[in-house]
Amino acid sequence: MAHDSDLATDLQRYLQQSRESLLGTLDGLSEYDVRRPLTPSGTNLLGLIKHLTGLEAGYLGECVGRPVPGVPPWDEDESIWQNGDMWAKVDESRDTLIRAYRTTWVHADAVINELPLSTPAEVEWWPEDRRRTTLGHLLVRMVAETAQHAGHADILREGIDGRTGSGHDQMGDKAWWTSYVAGIQEAAEAYR
Repeated sequence: MAHDSDLATDLQRYLQQSRESLLGTLDGLSEYDVRRPLTPSGTNLLGLIKHLTGLEAGYLGECVGRPVPGVPPWDEDESIWQNGDMWAKVDESRDTLIRAYRTTWVHADAVINELPLSTPAEVEWWPEDRRRTTLGHLLVRMVAETAQHAGHADILREGIDGRTGSGHDQMGDKAWWTSYVAGIQEAAEAYR
């Protein structure tokens, strides 16, 4: 990583912050709450983790010739193409999916540390004219994907029990939040 260490280090740090934020949204929730669909399209917390596990294994492993040992079953059976990576099946435990995510990110971090960002990569499921790229491009993509899904997870968690990210309680107590939201609602009412 010596060639582009500052950029690679920054990207890896942002990726790790989003990974941890995403996992933090599961803290204290029941098995039901981490699995249940929370949007009309079926988005759920454990599904986001499963989805990102597959993306990291692909983009930051397979695409640079460093596959993660143990192909995710939803990739192997191709159920990924029917959103099989977006929800946890009955026989997929929370612990198993979290362990797979952590194993994948340790592998991805090793790849980031060992290879320069200019390392050629090939994404076989992309259109032919775009499939040749670099590790750096795929790392930027994973930072964006993970941050986006961590934000989704934060909003989903808030819908379950009102809890949001790690700074939520530092902002204020329930009375403070009620007053804050009332002020936002009042401003919006002017446009009704």
